[in-house]
Amino acid sequence: MSTQSYRQITHNGLWKNNPALVQLLGLCPLLAVTASVVNALGLAAATLFVLVTSNLCVSLIRNVVTESIRLPAFVLIIAAAVTGTELLMQAYAYELYQILGIFLPLITTNCVILGRADAFAAKNPVAPAVADGFMMGMGFGLVLVVLGAIRELLGTGAVFANMDLLLGSMAADWTLVVAEDYTGLLLAILPPGAFIITGLLIAAKNVIDTRIENMRRSETTVEVGSKRVRVTGEIA
Repeated sequence: MSTQSYRQITHNGLWKNNPALVQLLGLCPLLAVTASVVNALGLAAATLFVLVTSNLCVSLIRNVVTESIRLPAFVLIIAAAVTGTELLMQAYAYELYQILGIFLPLITTNCVILGRADAFAAKNPVAPAVADGFMMGMGFGLVLVVLGAIRELLGTGAVFANMDLLLGSMAADWTLVVAEDYTGLLLAILPPGAFIITGLLIAAKNVIDTRIENMRRSETTVEVGSKRVRVTGEIA
């Protein structure tokens, strides 16, 4: 049984134990498909769906499966969720499905998914397990989208291009051009650029954590001064 509150689960997933910035899991798709916001958002949605579904199913069967078949059962559940995600994307976002390519089925082997299934969902009831999957997926997805936005902006001078691949015709005109005459920074949309920007995001998080910790320490510092003792009555 988990002793974590929903507030702790939320904080862990979005910040303290973020899969991408702290655990450094799922870096292969993180670095490979984040050249644009639409690619990052598509993979983020797929990963979130698989995380929530797998955590839900693993929590439901946690008291049924034996230790010897636990991991094979978890992998089977994750693979089934990934297959469902692929079928949905083929039906409703086929062009984006083709762009994401091999990185969609590779969600099955994503350490984030299996790690949360084994470390949390297998030990907790359904509600906390689903909350953990959702928050871990949101934390991973937010990093994907931020990284995709930075790389797309630096690489092309625009953001939110081709959003219609995921959201349909209503998003066809969502492209935001920041600089008309910008020639683009090729490094940003290449794999080395992904490594550099990810490293900068991790460094920024560490700086923020350090400053927050220093502020907490300064607030809890207690000044120790001299104490006066008042004595009443007569001393014989």
